[in-house]
Amino acid sequence: MTRTARAALLLTGLSLPLLPLAAQHAGHHHQAADPIAAAVAAPSRAPANVARDKYRHPAETLAFFGVKPDQTVVEYAPSGGWYTEILAPLLHEKGTFYALQPTGRALDGYKAFLEAKPDIYDKVKLVPFPDRTSEIPAGSVDTLLTFRNVHNMVMAGTEAATFKAFYDLLKPGGTLGVVDHRLPEGRDTALEKSSGYLKMSTIRRIAEAAGFEYAGSSEINANPRDSADWEKGVWTLPPTLSKGDVDRAKYLAVGESDRMTLRFRKPVK
Repeated sequence: MTRTARAALLLTGLSLPLLPLAAQHAGHHHQAADPIAAAVAAPSRAPANVARDKYRHPAETLAFFGVKPDQTVVEYAPSGGWYTEILAPLLHEKGTFYALQPTGRALDGYKAFLEAKPDIYDKVKLVPFPDRTSEIPAGSVDTLLTFRNVHNMVMAGTEAATFKAFYDLLKPGGTLGVVDHRLPEGRDTALEKSSGYLKMSTIRRIAEAAGFEYAGSSEINANPRDSADWEKGVWTLPPTLSKGDVDRAKYLAVGESDRMTLRFRKPVK
């Protein structure tokens, strides 16, 4: 064997052990590059909540809103904590997570939810709304999220004041992410006061009146099986199933509501 051949063989032999190390490094890099997926897969999530991922698409939704693990994030009205189970571990090490919960019975329930798992929710900053909103520094928030809550504001007539608060909390260039039940544009607007569904144009009008710029939408949470004309409004469908066992199989076959997923931006002035 020539000297050149021996050198080539030696180099080949030396390079072989590096391949699994490189593959291992690539695997770690992939995991590090997808922290949202890791948070969605957290074993601390309730199985009943995980079962709803097929309707709520949390990984895709948070990615669409641009949520990152080092951001300051506010969730308005986290209530039962469905998204808190994901956002708390996602933001635990590098970010800041404020839970801006309206006062009332839901506030007490959310407190109990956090206290049940202090090792996971120890860094969640619970802020009652509107009483103590000032505990979140104005202009300090990267992303503010609200899931299926704007219809409640519209029914209560509080949407203008609440969106103004959102605007004040966000940094210039910050993102407001909204998911809500979608009412077809051709329907009677009066239904927005009773059905739980809203027109996309209504949410855009509210957000833009508060100063936000529309930054796009996604069909991630769409459900074409939802006709949005149920006897008891959106609560006819799961997870509420307000009609109990009446036509239960029918409503389960429809699934959860058709939802719009909208992104707004606070302008940089």
